[in-house]
Amino acid sequence: MNGQPFDLLVIGGGINGVGIARDAAGRGLSVALVEQGDLGRATSSASSKLIHGGLRYLEQYEFRLVREALMEREVLLSIAPHIVRPMEFILPHDVGQRSALLIRAGLFLYDHLARRKVLAGSRRVNLEREEPGAALAPDFRVGFSYSDCWVDDARLVVLNALDAKERGADIRTGCRFISAAPHEGVWKVEVEDDQGQYPLLANVIVNAAGPWVEQILAQSGIDSKESRIRLIQGSHIVVPRNYAGEHAYILQNPDGRIVFIIPYEHDFTLIGTTDVPFQDDPSTVSISTVEINYLCDVANRYLRKPIGPDDVLWSYSGVRPLFDDQSAKASTVTRDYVFDLREGEAHPPLLSIYGGKITTYRRLAEHAMQRLKPHLARHGEAWTSRVPLPGGDLPDGDFPRFLARVLERFPFLPAEVATRLSRAYGTRIDRVLGNARSWADLGEHLGGGLTACEVDYLVREEFARTADDILWRRGKFGLHGGKKIAERLAAHLAARASGNEKERALSKAADVRGA
Repeated sequence: MNGQPFDLLVIGGGINGVGIARDAAGRGLSVALVEQGDLGRATSSASSKLIHGGLRYLEQYEFRLVREALMEREVLLSIAPHIVRPMEFILPHDVGQRSALLIRAGLFLYDHLARRKVLAGSRRVNLEREEPGAALAPDFRVGFSYSDCWVDDARLVVLNALDAKERGADIRTGCRFISAAPHEGVWKVEVEDDQGQYPLLANVIVNAAGPWVEQILAQSGIDSKESRIRLIQGSHIVVPRNYAGEHAYILQNPDGRIVFIIPYEHDFTLIGTTDVPFQDDPSTVSISTVEINYLCDVANRYLRKPIGPDDVLWSYSGVRPLFDDQSAKASTVTRDYVFDLREGEAHPPLLSIYGGKITTYRRLAEHAMQRLKPHLARHGEAWTSRVPLPGGDLPDGDFPRFLARVLERFPFLPAEVATRLSRAYGTRIDRVLGNARSWADLGEHLGGGLTACEVDYLVREEFARTADDILWRRGKFGLHGGKKIAERLAAHLAARASGNEKERALSKAADVRGA
C-alpha cells in the first residue's frame, strides 16, 4: 500500500473531534478527520447553546468538572468573542424548591471556584422592581442573577474544523468510516465517500463518534465486552419571543431538573432541555409530544405569558453519549468526559471518548493529546488557549467597536445583516463580502439577509455541501426564511453545481487539446 500513515485519524466531526484535530494539527502532527455527514450535524448542534460552568452539577459534587468549565468560559470568550458572548441568567426563587441559603452557597462557589476577568458575579434580584421580573408570574418576588455565556454551537464546530484545515489537517465530510484493522504496525482504515470506498493509514485512531462510539469500536475489531455508554435524549423547543431583555432564565423543577429559557435569534425564545433515556438509532432522534408538553408546563409554572404546543415554531433533539456511571436518573449521569485507550500487541492505539460538554471541548482535546503523547512522533506544547479561532481576533475582543467599523466600511448593509455577519464571521467578514460596494454586488438575495456571495463562501471555505448545512448549521436561515428561502437556496446550489461541472468539463477538454 502506498502513502505514509497519518499520525492521527479522528473519526467524528462533532465538537470533540474537530477540537482534537485542531489541537493536533497545531502541534505539527499529520491529521485526518472523517465525518459521515456534515460537521456538528448531530449532538454538537443540538445543545442549549451555552458555555457554562454547570451550576446544577455542584449538587452532584462534580467540583473538578465545574471548575474546569468555569475557567473555559473566559478562555472561549477570549479566543472567539464573535460567537461567544456573556449572558445574564436569572434564577427565580421557588420557595417549594431549593432554599435561598443553599442557592446563595452554590452561587458563592460558582463565583469563586475559578478566576473571573470578564463575567460579572452573582447577586440578589428584586423581581418586583427589576426588569427580569416583568416576564415572570407575580408569585416570584425574589431571584438571583449570575453570568455564563451564549455560543453559536454549530459555528464553534465549523471554526475549529476550519482552523484545523488551515494548519494542515485533512477534513473530509460526507466520508463514512467502514472498518479498521491492524496492518504492518499501523491502522488500515476503510472509508467511503461519493466517489467510492478507499483506504487510509494511521498510527493512532481517535474515536470521537459520539453516540456511535461503541459502533466504531466494533467496526475496528475491538470487543467492548459490556456497554459503557448511556444515551440521553435532550430536546428543545423554539417559540415566538415572549419577553423583553437579553437575559435568560434558569428554572428549578419539582423533578430536580433544570430548564433554561433563552433569547434566541432576536425574534424567538429557546426553551430546554429534557433528559430522557434513549435506546434507538441516534440518527432518528426527534422530540416527542411528552417532551413538548413537559417544556411548556415548566415554562408556564414561571412565565406570566403562557405558551402551548401550538406556539412551537421549531424543535430539535440530540443524543448525548454519556459515560454510564450507573446513576439512577438520566439527569444525574455525569457530564464529565472519560477516555478509553486501547493499546497492545494486537493493534495500534485507539482512543475512545465518552461524554463531555461543549464548554470543555478544548480542555478535552488537550487532555487527549497528553494521553496520546507516548504514541505520537511529535508532541508540541499546548497552544489553543492563546490563539483565536478564525475571525476571533477582534481588536481587544471588543465586538461593539468592531461592529461599528463594519457598519462604517459597508454602509449599504442593513444593521441587522451587518450584526449577523459580524457575529458569524468576525474579522473574516472581508472574505465573505469581498470588494462589494453595494447590496447588488453580493449577488442574488435568497431571503433573510442570505446572499449568493455568502453561500459561495460557505461552500468554498466552510465545508457546506447541502441546503440543510447552510439553513440550520452555518446559520439559522431556515428558522427565519421558511420554505421560500429553502427553495431559493436549493436552486442556487443546483445551479452552482451545474456551473462547476461545466467548468470542469471545459478545463478537461482544454487539457486534452493541450496534450
